[in-house]
Amino acid sequence: MSITTRPRVSVIVPGKDAGEYIGDLMTSLTKQVDDPREMEIVVISDGSTDDTAAIARTFSDRLPNLEVVENKTPVGAASARNQGIAATSAPYVVFADADDWMAPRRLTHLVDAMDALKVDFIRTDHTAVRARRRDVTWAPQARRGVVLDPRDSILPVNYSTMVDYPYSWAGIFDRSISEDGLLTFPEGLHTAEDRPWIWDLFLRGRAYATIDAPTLCYRRTVTTSLTATFDRRQLDILPALRQTFDIVEADRDAELFLPKLTRTALALIAHHMSRRGNMTHDVRRDLKRGSRDLFASLRQDVLAQEASQMSRKRERLLHGLLPADLPRDKTLKAQQEVQA
Repeated sequence: MSITTRPRVSVIVPGKDAGEYIGDLMTSLTKQVDDPREMEIVVISDGSTDDTAAIARTFSDRLPNLEVVENKTPVGAASARNQGIAATSAPYVVFADADDWMAPRRLTHLVDAMDALKVDFIRTDHTAVRARRRDVTWAPQARRGVVLDPRDSILPVNYSTMVDYPYSWAGIFDRSISEDGLLTFPEGLHTAEDRPWIWDLFLRGRAYATIDAPTLCYRRTVTTSLTATFDRRQLDILPALRQTFDIVEADRDAELFLPKLTRTALALIAHHMSRRGNMTHDVRRDLKRGSRDLFASLRQDVLAQEASQMSRKRERLLHGLLPADLPRDKTLKAQQEVQA
């Protein structure tokens, strides 16, 4: 990254009650560039009741373009990221969660790659952190450092692809795509907000690349993380999936991509149902009702095709949620069981 006095990259950090961790992220941001004036950082303390905002402000002397915004009541990560976009202006945008951190000079590497490749966005691998354990999670695109068409990275149906890697913090974005709404997250969603966002990004983005870069460390064992809670916010998976289907159904290649999204929906709802024992009765009831309504609203021929290929475990988890009159391909099921 060449040294200038104007910010080259905006770092947007939403966080709620992240006082225990945000110091690690802020410290890592002091090790990203030669001149800290090349970054503008917005921390959104989203209804925090701890010292998240106060700790972030202690870095003002080392990070001169730091702004801390305090929401009196939480609006959720999606809306908080949108706040950050509106409050910044650098040509490149990076998202970070308040409980994660970056390896030194990650941002320099990402900005340099954007300058060289001239793409709308770049995706990277990341490191999942569980206590002392570190595991690299690879972005599911093997071709590195070359310009690609995002639409070509959505399929095949039966393998993990780039739309199954929805993490907003695993990359960098050209701000110009915000004019098309591609940096806007669905307002009001507290969970699963990245599902409609990633599909929209890969359907409408013009060019992207996946690169090797200094890692981002993503904590997987934070007790306050929404992945570790079981309250009504988990029900946001239902409107998030409905929004994603609306996006794909409106696309010119809907017939091509609907099987992929339908299989993803079956997997995600099954995952939530596997956690139902930790939910309250009301949340569990509304998850079941909402899932039935979602599946009933989908293209039944596509749903039948993808449901016929489910594992026995997934079938059990989704028992009673799929339409009772959904046709099943028993021949295909029998063939799969023989092969297994």
